[in-house]
Amino acid sequence: MDILAEGKRVFDVEIEALQRTKEALDNTFVSILNAVQTCTGKVIFTGIGKPGHIATKLAATFASLGTPSFYLHPAEAMHGDLGMVSEDDVVIAISYSGESDEIVRILPNIRMIGATIIGITGNPNSTLAKFSDILQVLPEFSEACNLGLAPTSSTTAVLCYGDALAVVASEQSGFTESDFGMFHPAGALGKKLVLKVSDLMAKGDENPFVDENTLLIEAISVMSKKGLGVVSIVNENGFLKGIITDGDLRRIIEKRVDLYNVKVSDVMIRDPKKYKPDKLAVDALHYIKENSINNLPIVDDNNIFCGTITWQMIIRAGIVI
Repeated sequence: MDILAEGKRVFDVEIEALQRTKEALDNTFVSILNAVQTCTGKVIFTGIGKPGHIATKLAATFASLGTPSFYLHPAEAMHGDLGMVSEDDVVIAISYSGESDEIVRILPNIRMIGATIIGITGNPNSTLAKFSDILQVLPEFSEACNLGLAPTSSTTAVLCYGDALAVVASEQSGFTESDFGMFHPAGALGKKLVLKVSDLMAKGDENPFVDENTLLIEAISVMSKKGLGVVSIVNENGFLKGIITDGDLRRIIEKRVDLYNVKVSDVMIRDPKKYKPDKLAVDALHYIKENSINNLPIVDDNNIFCGTITWQMIIRAGIVI
């Protein structure tokens, strides 16, 4: 057997199935989409075996793109999980044969509950087809399995069909990047879209800061204790007057400045780069990188000092650019 040729054959068979499914899209797709978008409950996917795995994935995709959804295992449904289904729900049942025993046995009960049943099958004369309020019949195609038995092309076709529904539904509903971030707080993309400077910055006593009359040697001590590589100079009203970074300190020492007698006001960087607490952390990281600095004092709209953020804080939160 030519292994590579056989592998490519599988691709070709499944691509052909996808192409046929794509060409077969008609108003049924639109009707299913409308049912999903007008659903006042949840969109519930169910299937058994390989189609069950596809149903699980599609439920997760719909939920992540803003359509409340979950997977209902048909065997568990027969033992009480049908209580999760309400008349306001849409149930999308996947069975290529349309005769999967576990699916067929729960259809009458779903009908009694009053939920809308959408069937996705390859058999227009099946039991699933007869119970469906909206029926999507997949076109004829071959399974990629060399025996023609294992669900391969059929599950791939349903997967793409469901993805198309989920994506178009999210576009129609105006789902935004911010919405996506809200539903994906643990992912890198979600963090970029959600985490603000105020969520990560050093606050209160975590910050190294001194007033303008502080001797430089005392400011160095404060900087060292806080470990942020910077000390902010703040007046009695909380206004940021300047900063001294560890890099500035090295340059000051090279000039042999008297650390014990000079005040921070004499050597600080006035009007330093600064940032606002309500800005996204990822944007702060871009700003830090663009200005070749390591840290930023954070001020409010009135230039009142309220925190410090470093590139290390942002990176540790899982945000990279």
